[in-house]
Amino acid sequence: MEPTATPSADQLETFPNPRPGREFTIEIVCPEFTSVCPKTGQPDFGTITYRYVPAELCVELKSLKLYLQRFRSMGIFYEAVTNQLLDDFVAVSKPVRCQVVSTWTPRGGISTNVTCEYQR
Repeated sequence: MEPTATPSADQLETFPNPRPGREFTIEIVCPEFTSVCPKTGQPDFGTITYRYVPAELCVELKSLKLYLQRFRSMGIFYEAVTNQLLDDFVAVSKPVRCQVVSTWTPRGGISTNVTCEYQR
């Protein structure tokens, strides 16, 4: 993986839902997410949680891990990154429902959580 590569939806891989007739929820927790504050240049550390109900496709975890690593040196606000994570995930997997929650390590005594949701 190139360290300066830009994250994009086409980096996410999928596989067929093993039970397409049953509605079930998949939760993926990524506790080591990093990006960079675009104002200060300081690293931001957070936990990203995906909760989704798959339709025809599920997201392959190794591709998700590699996709998330591409944000490490990217200057992006919490709100923008959380929305991009949801948009890219939905574009590839086309779920019934999806929620992405980003929980950020406190900085200067302030903690931030951002929640974005999609419903087909």
